[in-house]
Amino acid sequence: MNQVRAVVIGAGARGNEYATFALDHPDRLKIVGVADPIPIRMKRMQSLYEIPGENVFSDWSDFIARDKFADVVIITTQDRHHKKPAVACADKGYHILLEKPMAVTEEDCQEIVEACERNSVMLSVCLVFRYQESKVKIKEIIESGAIGKVVNIQHTEPVGYFHFAHSYVRGNWRAEKSSAFSLLTKSCHDIDLIYYWMGNSKCTQVSSFGSLNHFRKENKPVGAGYRCSDCSVEGGCPYSAKKIYMDGKNPSEWPTNLITDVYDIENVTDALKNGPYGRCVYECDNDVCDNQVVNFTFEGGRTASFTMVAFTEKICESQTRIFGTKGEITCDGFGPVYVYDFNTGTTSSYVHSQTAPPGSHLWGHGCSDYFLMDAFIRAVSTNDASYITTGPHESLNSHRLTFAAEQSRRENRVVTIDDDIACSMTRNTNVN
Repeated sequence: MNQVRAVVIGAGARGNEYATFALDHPDRLKIVGVADPIPIRMKRMQSLYEIPGENVFSDWSDFIARDKFADVVIITTQDRHHKKPAVACADKGYHILLEKPMAVTEEDCQEIVEACERNSVMLSVCLVFRYQESKVKIKEIIESGAIGKVVNIQHTEPVGYFHFAHSYVRGNWRAEKSSAFSLLTKSCHDIDLIYYWMGNSKCTQVSSFGSLNHFRKENKPVGAGYRCSDCSVEGGCPYSAKKIYMDGKNPSEWPTNLITDVYDIENVTDALKNGPYGRCVYECDNDVCDNQVVNFTFEGGRTASFTMVAFTEKICESQTRIFGTKGEITCDGFGPVYVYDFNTGTTSSYVHSQTAPPGSHLWGHGCSDYFLMDAFIRAVSTNDASYITTGPHESLNSHRLTFAAEQSRRENRVVTIDDDIACSMTRNTNVN
């Protein structure tokens, strides 16, 4: 395969994660440019990948003004800043790896897809779980007919109590005005899995309920301070910033490495005293749901339900139950897939064995990150988009289900989807 040249737009955690594929496979991927407004992040990536100074940009628009000098762009900016660079890069002829969610409105998602189509460029959206072995195995079992016709799917995403506090109360995804609603930013890949397992069939109706239940000012403990560093009851709080970022934590490891760009105890301490991650979780400017349930009806009367909840021990280790007319599938996290056969009364198991190569930098999401990158780079280098399972239309349609779910929650009604291509939603279907 030919070596693919890439420019990273957004040198934060996800941009750095995907770029490390070039360290694993320097013969297949070379990072030749970076754009990021934060100098230390930009310089760190420049040094690691030996990027020429003329290919380092503080603003992605300066990059796009240049003549095309790479094959692909890896867009990992904040969610509200996905559309403009994606459309501009498509118009310039770059193939695109785009972090999820595609964008924060359905219209912007549609515009990205149209830009990629009119310029004949590949788009791979980072709905990484379609590349994870357990999730792919579930798809294969369904398509084999082993459990008959799928009648119902139950899928739960346990976000993790301190993960939610980090990302969705104190962090970048805490408020819709700066990001988007939490069902989109956290769980569009879970809803994508439901759509994937249902065979990309048409969803006809969606309903949803959810709220910001706990992380509110009225739930602040008596005697609690504004910051954990000066709080008299911090020791009894599970969401203490000291516990999450300091007690026995390596400053260079997640999530502590996300609160400062210099990984040492002095900078971590300063970040907790002066930055957003040291605030009491009951005193933040957060407004996104910490729990939400969604129900789907698919063509043929088949149903699915999804639950996202913050208050869990497990972190992003989803729980899946799929009920068919001839059997049942069970899978937790990235573990084994179990299939119970109604006819024989026996259970078969399929153990997860697919891993990134030894020494790989890409182990995230059950190695999904590695196989996402492997598929995208393979597709570009061979000019064969069939390697990409999270292409423009699959990703757009599953995102539309997420937007429909949030519309249902906000308007307190069932949303009827008249057309899964245009995804027009009726305005006269009441909950009652």
